[in-house]
This record gives sequence, structure tokens and C-alpha cells, in this order.
Amino acid sequence: MTRMLIIGPPGAGKGTQAVRITEKLGIPAISTGDIFRANIKAETDLGREAKGYIDAGDLVPDSVTNRMVRARLAEADAADGFLLDGYPRNAAQVAELDSILAELGQDLDVVLQLTADRDELVQRLLGRAQKEGRTDDTEDVIRHRLDVYDKETAVVVDLYDQRGIVREVDGLGTVDEVTERIMAALS
Repeated sequence: MTRMLIIGPPGAGKGTQAVRITEKLGIPAISTGDIFRANIKAETDLGREAKGYIDAGDLVPDSVTNRMVRARLAEADAADGFLLDGYPRNAAQVAELDSILAELGQDLDVVLQLTADRDELVQRLLGRAQKEGRTDDTEDVIRHRLDVYDKETAVVVDLYDQRGIVREVDGLGTVDEVTERIMAALS
């Protein structure tokens, strides 16, 4: 059984690697973005609540996010393992995830931290922005997003590092090279 979290800065390849990891391990990828979209599309109570915040341009509060994650982790396909992407993002969410897993009689097995050189990430993200026509993704905006990521997630990584479950993997290289490194770190 593998219950894991993937964490890494924007542009490190989390989404690409999450798909590969979950296929290899036969576990569901659970991203908060996907959970939000599914709840909004299904017009659940939580989806309507989240949509109100999103439509107002506000961040969905932890209370709503936590309830969505709790419901998703209780689904049958997550019983034998999962890969969380985008949650937890702060110390309060780490505590809530601990609580959710304790209620399910589970523990988090590993936190996979993808790392990458800052300048390489900026170049990747600038290339992606150009390819996707994102004119608002300037170098300054991208560097700011990376700074915010560092500030927000440092505490999450520190908390899990204290438990000895963080596996750091270099996210640079070909997709296959990174996948090989990840699978080696997980074995």
C-alpha cells in the first residue's frame, strides 16, 4: 500500500510524474484542483460553496478544502493507496490530513519532493507560457510564484522531514529519467 504526497515547485513536472506514478503503482492521483472541479460540476454542497469563493476571486478556505479531501480519501479506490497533489499546503492542512488518515486507520507513507534549479524552472515556465499564450506569465510573475511556493510549502516539507518520510528527487532531465529516479526513491 502506498499513501503518498507529491510536492514541488511550479514547473517541476508534478502533474506529468503523478500520472506515471499512479499508473505504475495502481493508485489514484488525487489533486485538489480535480476535487474542486468534480464537486463544482456535480453541484455538490461543497462544490457550490467552493464555487462561491472561486467566482469571487478568493482562495477556497481550508475548511472547505479539508472536507473535500476527507470525502475523496474515504472513497473505495483510495483504500489501498493514493497520490495527493496540491494538499496539504500549510501546517493546519498537515494536521487535518493526519486527522483524516487516523480516522481511516492509515498513515502517510512517503512525501515525494521534486526539486529543480530555480533558473531552469523559470525557463521551463516561460516556455510553457509562450506555448500556451499566457502573456501574463512574465519572468517577474513566475519568480514571484516560485517565492510564494517556497514560503508556503517550506513548513509542510519540514514537518514531514521531521518524520523521516521525505524523499527528494531531482525533477530535471527527461520525463523517463525523472520517473526512474522517483521509482528508485520509492523502492
